[in-house]
Amino acid sequence: VQLQASGGGLVQAGGSLRLSCAASGRRFSNNAMGWYRQAPGKQRELVALIDIVGNTHYADSVKGRFTVSRDNAKNSAYLQMNSLKPEDTAVYYCTLDVYWGQGTLVTVSS
Repeated sequence: VQLQASGGGLVQAGGSLRLSCAASGRRFSNNAMGWYRQAPGKQRELVALIDIVGNTHYADSVKGRFTVSRDNAKNSAYLQMNSLKPEDTAVYYCTLDVYWGQGTLVTVSS
């Protein structure tokens, strides 16, 4: 299984970014997908999950600002991040079932 996350970058506080995660090597539609993040010096934490029927779950810190979605036809998942804050700065990882991607860095400047 390969997961390729992309879309990270540098953005000012209040801005937006859209992360993408492309999966290959496993039937995408049969598995939940997740986004996690790890900030410098902190533990990795769950950001958002989307199950096989589209039900979603968000960390309290991102509710109302982030939206997770998936496109089974494209074997892809997305994380739309709006109203970004400096505390959102982290490496963001996508997951498919028990598999992890390599991470993409999001930096939010104040």
